[in-house]
Amino acid sequence: GSAAGASATSDGPASPAASASGSASGLVSSPGSASASGSAAVVVDVVGKVRHPGVYRLAAGARVDDAVRAAGGAVGGTDLARLNLARKLVDGEQLAVGVAGASSAPPPAVDTSAADGSAGGSSTAAAGPLDLNAATETQLDALPGVGPVLAQRIIDWRTAHGRFDSVQQLNSVSGIGDAKFADLAPLVSVG
Repeated sequence: GSAAGASATSDGPASPAASASGSASGLVSSPGSASASGSAAVVVDVVGKVRHPGVYRLAAGARVDDAVRAAGGAVGGTDLARLNLARKLVDGEQLAVGVAGASSAPPPAVDTSAADGSAGGSSTAAAGPLDLNAATETQLDALPGVGPVLAQRIIDWRTAHGRFDSVQQLNSVSGIGDAKFADLAPLVSVG
């Protein structure tokens, strides 16, 4: 079975019935009807090279693939290799499809109570490195090679030691060896 959202052929806005694979089952509503109320949904802003960019309300647990499909699929010729189509979406994130420099990791400051300005205030900035000292379990879980167990170990290490003083300290977390550290180091920071 092909789970890549690049071949979505829906021409209508957010039409889950147009997808033969059924992976658009995470769709709750179409653009313009997104509401932040209700905890059984995530609201994401899908931008970039999709047929119908906009704000979409999807079922909790929805994946990047669901958001791309909800936005009508990627436009022809769009490279989706930078997107982890299987990653769970985080409420309030912006998903940039086919945009140079965009990452498939959720933004580090999804919560509006988190410190802002760390990205220099650029309105076009893609998601930057994830701050190990502010990241939630969900955000850590979304990093490549980090599942819920390892995400919890990172949080446990942070709790036990007060904070990460350097990215190098990630090597001290049980389950992170040299290879995994090499993969994660460019994706994280300490604030």
